[in-house]
This record gives sequence, C-alpha cells and structure tokens, in this order.
Amino acid sequence: MKRVLPALLLLTACATPPGGGTSAQEVLVFSGLPTASSITTQQTFLPIVAMLRRETGAEIRVQESTSYDALVDGMRDGTVDIGALGPLSYVVARERGARVTPVSAQVKEKGADPSYRAFGFTHADSSITSLTDLRGRKVCYADRMSTSGFLYPSAALHEIGIDPLRDTAPVFTSGHEATALAVANRQCDAGFAFDEMVDRHLVERGQLQPGQLTKFWTSGPIPGAPLVVADDLPEPLRGRIVTALRFKATADHLRANGFCQGECPVGDATAWGYAEVDDSLYDPVRAVCRRVGRTSCAPRPSPGLSPAPAIGRTSGPRPSG
Repeated sequence: MKRVLPALLLLTACATPPGGGTSAQEVLVFSGLPTASSITTQQTFLPIVAMLRRETGAEIRVQESTSYDALVDGMRDGTVDIGALGPLSYVVARERGARVTPVSAQVKEKGADPSYRAFGFTHADSSITSLTDLRGRKVCYADRMSTSGFLYPSAALHEIGIDPLRDTAPVFTSGHEATALAVANRQCDAGFAFDEMVDRHLVERGQLQPGQLTKFWTSGPIPGAPLVVADDLPEPLRGRIVTALRFKATADHLRANGFCQGECPVGDATAWGYAEVDDSLYDPVRAVCRRVGRTSCAPRPSPGLSPAPAIGRTSGPRPSG
C-alpha cells in the first residue's frame, strides 16, 4: 500500500529522526479538507508537515483533496495516511470502514477546549434576522458532509420545523469560503460557515469588507477538527506521528523550532495548535445526526431527491469546503 521513493530521491529524504529506526524510504500521504479555494492544503499545513518530516524521517507528500468525499474515500482506501478532517467527515469515514484514529483536534488558544462554532449570515442590508426567515429562501450550504456548513445548521432548522433540503432552496458551494462569498455577492440570500471564515479569514485576505456580512445565528460548540492517522501504519513510525501531532503541532513548538514565524496560525481555523483527543469527542456529532433523523451520519441520498445546484469554484486550484 505504501509508496517507495526511487533511489535518487532517497538521497534528498529527511534525516533519520531522533531515536532512529524508521526507514527514510517510507512515503506518506497527508491530505486535508478543502476549506478555501484561495489557500491550498500545502499552504495551510506547511509547518505541521515540515515538523512531521523532521520527526519521522519519512518523505511526506501533500495531496490536495477536491471534496469531502474524496478525502473520506482516501482514508478508507488507505491512499491517505494522515488526514486533517472535519468532525462529521471523520465520523463518516469511520462509518464507511476507514481504519483511522483521531489523535488531536484544533484548539484556538493554549489550554482551550477543542471546539469552534457555526455561523448563519446574510448580506448587511438583508431582511433576514433569524433562522425562521430562511423558509423559501436561497441558502448556501458548504457540503452535505460539512459539520458547521450543513449538519449543525440542519439540526437547528429542523428544530423549528424547517427542512433545509425541502423548505429552503439549497445551494451546495463545495465549501465555506465559497459560501461566504456567494452570500456577499448576493448569489444566495443566506449561508452557513465556520466562525473564523466569516469573522477573520476573508476580511484579512481582503475578500470581504468588515461589516459586509451580518450574523443572525450562532451554533453551540462543535468538537474540534481532528488530525487522524491510519491504524495500519507500522510501528514505531505511527507512534512518532501520533506523538508529534499531539504535542508538537502547536504554534509555540513550530515557531521555536523554525517551522514558522510570527503569529504562526496552525490549520485552517487560525488555531494555536492541536490537543490530544479520542473518538469519544465526536459522540455529540453522532447525536446531532440522530437529531436530524439519520440512523447513520453517512446516509445514502433520499430517493427522488434531486441534488441541489452547486456554485462553481471562486478561484484557485480547488474548491473550498
């Protein structure tokens, strides 16, 4: 299953990590969710990947994922060894048979709980002020496998008697950045995305003006996005990866060891780093799936339900998600 570097490439492989043992011939694949079309997985996780190369002595190839489903399939099929997943996509991957374990999850500040929130938002001059105003409106959702961009908003809408797929005009944009920009450009009346995308990322990149979007709904805490590792990686390689992702994937460590400078945001939610977690952290996600009437977090499409239209990529090499 694992890839082996040609002999010439082995000459440029990273040095053997402290403690020795693992062959530099091992080629691992790291992939992450496509959260923004303007920022690649390579850019988002560059400091963490560089740290893992040093810690393991293995060559690590970053693979851009085109969709939530593609990443889940890669984890299930064993073609992705280390994944940066969303909470729901992790649960779905496990339900689909992926032999992976969550080892750490994003935290925004040192010592904080691994969690984030979903926002519902509209353009600043909209008449929409609450979830009840979404009935019959064109609403942008990130992806059916997005936790903050679909699942948690769906649960909130169901609680007030609104079916997001039947009582709104749903548009699946392929991601959070695309959703926010679609609402700002009035392609949708409202949308849902994770907090940092609306509050910080797009404003700092100059893609949104402060106050251009207005929030009308905020979710409760959502379990943090996990880093997962394939269960079938050989030891001691797997152990080194797990230890590194639990204790060294932080802004403090990455900055102190020359992997980044300045603020050094880690991951796609401007996180300080990652904290140790296990599978039980994601039980609330499974509970939300049940609240919206799913017996599984990975249901098959409902018979007779046409796919929602999608808004195309906004820019860059891949869609956001």
